[in-house]
Amino acid sequence: MKKRLSQKLLVLSFLITASLSSIAQSVSYTNKNALPEIGVVASDAISLDKEMIVGDAVMRQMRGQSPLIADPVLDEYLQDLGNRLVIHAENAKFPFRFFWVNNDAINAFAFFGGHIGVHTGLMRRANTESELASVLAHEISHVTQRHIARSMQAQQRSSPLAIASLIGGVLIAMANPQAGMAAMQAGQAASVQMQIDYTRSNEQEADRIGIAMLSRAGFDANGAADFFSIMAEEYRNVSRPPARLLTHPLTESRIADARSRADDYPSRFVPVSKQFELAKARIMARYSFEPDYAVEYFTAQVDKKAYRVREASLYALALSYMRTEEYDKAQEIIMGDLLTKDSGNLFYLDAATDIYIAKGEPLKAVEMLSPFVENSPRNQVLALNQANAMISASRYDDAISLLKDFLLVNDEYQIAHQLMSEAYQKAKRFSQMHQSKAEVYALYGAYTRAVDELQYAYNFAKDDDHLQKQRIRARIKQFRDQEERLQRL
Repeated sequence: MKKRLSQKLLVLSFLITASLSSIAQSVSYTNKNALPEIGVVASDAISLDKEMIVGDAVMRQMRGQSPLIADPVLDEYLQDLGNRLVIHAENAKFPFRFFWVNNDAINAFAFFGGHIGVHTGLMRRANTESELASVLAHEISHVTQRHIARSMQAQQRSSPLAIASLIGGVLIAMANPQAGMAAMQAGQAASVQMQIDYTRSNEQEADRIGIAMLSRAGFDANGAADFFSIMAEEYRNVSRPPARLLTHPLTESRIADARSRADDYPSRFVPVSKQFELAKARIMARYSFEPDYAVEYFTAQVDKKAYRVREASLYALALSYMRTEEYDKAQEIIMGDLLTKDSGNLFYLDAATDIYIAKGEPLKAVEMLSPFVENSPRNQVLALNQANAMISASRYDDAISLLKDFLLVNDEYQIAHQLMSEAYQKAKRFSQMHQSKAEVYALYGAYTRAVDELQYAYNFAKDDDHLQKQRIRARIKQFRDQEERLQRL
């Protein structure tokens, strides 16, 4: 039963995210680089507040049902890259959240509330940071131009029931996945033709606005056309194109148009990004290749000097050795070739921490990280690695204190709550352990399970700890209110 439920929610999540590439009405512009004034366009279809609520609900489902990657190092890189683009975006009405999907397809997608997912396969094929940034800029543009809301507004005029099905299906599924699936499928079937009709104009708009954003952020404006060319070449003779080409049709004219638009911006030399190369190396070594093949592949790459950045290939080789449990070889690379030359690099510090813990030396990791954590106590890579090392060293109270501080500003970070639960469990503080587990379930949108955990926490709370019990009751009410708010929307 649980497996069937997971499958239904997974399909639901991807139906919703795919709908974001469904496009609304065409808009005429006298200047091809002029930005449209969106303002509150489409607010009668769905308000910004409701958009954020629905986006949050979908994100919670995806955390629990989709192959998302919980990797602080990669999260830090992707969020930083995305933020560098968002600050140059027009009409950014809310914070954007970028996340990874462990899937080798070339794909990225955006949905309500500024959520943007990137498949690991896309990163693996990108040759430069400008190419990756061009995809993010395109997806950011879909959000800032409110393409899904404008599509809904257009569909309301022709078929209000189709829109009711689309939004209602998301919310119904929170309580009844089977009914939600039926509603979603009915809404999709009723509006497929209109979605196809609007695709081209909105893709052109997202291309145009995305390339302008790319240039303003300091990247090579040719990144979009370069990546289009990579996709076109890889799938030239494929009978069934991947999801991204189904939702983002790629034609020769679109590539030519992207080249033409890039010519309107200053030519810019962008040096090779070490951070991009390290992130790509991490994805290939940890998520794309099997362990033994990864060792063989990156050993040959280092020996033949077939790399853009030597450090990235060495880093990938070290990660590969870690997966085959050859920790001494991994440590020699990380501690010798890499950390000695770049002691504060988060990629290297993360790997070194894992090596120390695997070798049964977590206190060495705590000592290594301490000066960096002192300077940046809320950095997700540093704080979570330090907490993990402290738990491994049986320093549970120190780990709990560090995680509490981190969660004050990162209250939706799944790994932090999981580490907190582990620390409380090993410290035999069971009421707090169940409270932390409740937060993890809430991040999955499983509010009923979250309330169950809080009720366990209430039972473990000491009889005279009235403040603790009051907090638990208040949190139970908050979770129930959140679920009811979704049902009323």
